[in-house]
Amino acid sequence: QVRLVESGGGSVQAGESLRISCVASGYTQSLYYMAWFRQAPGKEREGIARISASGDRTWYADSVKDRFTLSHGDARYTVSLQMNSVQPEDTAMYYCAAARYYVYGDRISSGDFQYWGQGTQVTVSS
Repeated sequence: QVRLVESGGGSVQAGESLRISCVASGYTQSLYYMAWFRQAPGKEREGIARISASGDRTWYADSVKDRFTLSHGDARYTVSLQMNSVQPEDTAMYYCAAARYYVYGDRISSGDFQYWGQGTQVTVSS
């Protein structure tokens, strides 16, 4: 099993930056990818960023491309999402996820991820 713990959420003003992180523990050797999803009240969960276990490939949703950057931290299986120029529409619960199987294509789909964190809230005020 794999356990994911997120940290770093909070409240910021529009245009500011925020960094959220996720640490994976347990049987992490089996993981192919880690990713971030978000879900705003009344909306479906949206995949926003995915990174390969090696860190050599990343994928982003159009909604965050050029504003958010996903990277591995110093510790293996730690990932951080740097969010710049945040907007009120970025307000959501952010979830870290991990996948133990290869994913074909560029999608960031919740169905491809087997392990989930509890989430961290990000609130952006205008």
